[in-house]
Parts: sequence; structure tokens; C-alpha cells
Amino acid sequence: MWFLYALGAAACFGVRGILYQWTSQRPADRNLLFVGVYVSGALISLLLNLQARQPWNGGVQFGLMMGLFSFAANASLYRGYEVGRASVVAFFSALTPVIVVLAAYVLWGESLGFAQAVGFGIVVLALVVVRYGQDLRGGQLRGWQWGTLAMLLYSFTDLSSKQSVLSGASMLPVLTAMFASGTLLFLGMYALDRARAGRGAQAAEPGGSSALRTAAASPPAWSAPRTLLWGMTVGLTNIAGMVLMLNALQVGITGLVSAIIALNIVIVLLYARFYLKESMSRREAFGILLALAGILVLRLVS
Repeated sequence: MWFLYALGAAACFGVRGILYQWTSQRPADRNLLFVGVYVSGALISLLLNLQARQPWNGGVQFGLMMGLFSFAANASLYRGYEVGRASVVAFFSALTPVIVVLAAYVLWGESLGFAQAVGFGIVVLALVVVRYGQDLRGGQLRGWQWGTLAMLLYSFTDLSSKQSVLSGASMLPVLTAMFASGTLLFLGMYALDRARAGRGAQAAEPGGSSALRTAAASPPAWSAPRTLLWGMTVGLTNIAGMVLMLNALQVGITGLVSAIIALNIVIVLLYARFYLKESMSRREAFGILLALAGILVLRLVS
């Protein structure tokens, strides 16, 4: 059953990735978007728990850790995209399942059988093939530090999620703590960016004519309510994915769950190919076939 939960989580996160990609082409504030995503998760978790009445027991602190690591991972990933090459950052961040499977062995003694190791290896190879870009072949590794940091932080998020399960923490309180802490962190980033923008506008006033022409040429930015509401809509896919992931971690091996969920990138690639009509290289097509083969192997041995 964990396998189906993990696939469901991958599907939810894949749809989330598609919505993120669509939103990235719109003039929306990224931090405010994430505020909406996390507010949605916090509200839904809280409302569901009013009905379920799950206890706020001792493992809720892992939800705070999940929120912190998730926030820091997203910030590192976007910082890497800003200062480095996208393919380099994506490549290193795709190696998260390797860190997770090694850490799970050290922390909890989780090990893979031979067939499981084969399936895991195929899935990780598929992720590497899909993410391997021209920049890596050319040796242009700018941004690898941020990609590596994002990889570690995403793995810490997965490991904190597993530890919350092992500690017997109630799912909905953990998710409420995660999304509430993430909301506060992204809200702080949004306020900080607004303050910086205000200071920058004041400093640019003496020569403001060029800035006015640039602003007039660009499309109007989304309003704060519109961005927040859209973020809350995207957040529905996020909390659905988290619920499925925590259910998968209850009975599944941590590294395998992490590897399957990481395949959500395949859904984004298929969206880009068939909806956006972007060309798909033979390398990416081969990576998708490898991913399907890895999923089949893991399904047969699960």
C-alpha cells in the first residue's frame, strides 16, 4: 500500500510543479505565493483536525523542523537558479534520495534487499539522466553549492517526516506545525523583500524616469490578494501530497519512498512535452523510460 501512497504523492507534487511552472511565467511575487501555499496547508490541517481530534503529542516539534527545512530548501533552490545554471542546480538537487537512503540506514538501520536496491538504483539513474544537462557536460558547474545545499535540506525534510512517523506523532498536528512555521518564514521573507524594494525605490528617485519606462513596459504585477488566493489553490496539491507521503512513510522504506516521490519531475516533463509543445531530447525520453522501469521493479518487490 505504501507504494500507491508514494505514487499518489509523486502525482500531487508533479501537479504542484506544473502549477509552479505556470505561475513562474506570471508577474506574481514568489514569496507571497509560497505564503498562500503554506497558509492553505495550515488551515486545512487545522480544520481537518477539529473533526479528527488527533492529539498534539510530543512529536509535533518535527513538524516545525519540516517547515524550517522545506523553507530553507526552497530558498536555496531559487538562489541557485538566480546565481548559477539551472541544469547544474537541478542535477544536484535530484540526488536527494541517495542521501535519504544512506541516512536512513545510519539512523534507523533500514536496508534494501537486492531487488529493492536494483529498483532504487534504476530510479536514481533515471533522475540523473533526466536532470543531466549540457552545462554539466561542459564542466560549467556554477551554482553547484546551492544545488548541494538544496539536496541536503530536502533530504532533511524527508528524514524529519519519517522521524515524526517513528515518534508516533499525530499526522494533522505535525502538518499544521509544518505549514504554520513555513507560513511565518515566507511571510518574513516577503516583508523583507518589500522593505528592500521600498529602500531601492527611494534611492532611485533622482533618476526615476528610466525606472518608470521599464515599469510601464512590463505587465502589471498580480495584486497581493490574487497572488495569495492562487497560492492557496496551489497549496491544495501540496497538502494532499504531504498526507500521502506521511502515509507512505508509515510502512514504506524511507529511501524508496523518497525516490518514487522524486519522480514527480517526470510529470512536469510530460506536461512540457505534450501541453507546452516543448521538444524532448532522447536523453529525457530515455530517463522517463528508466523511471517507468524502476517503478515497475519496485512495484513487483513491494
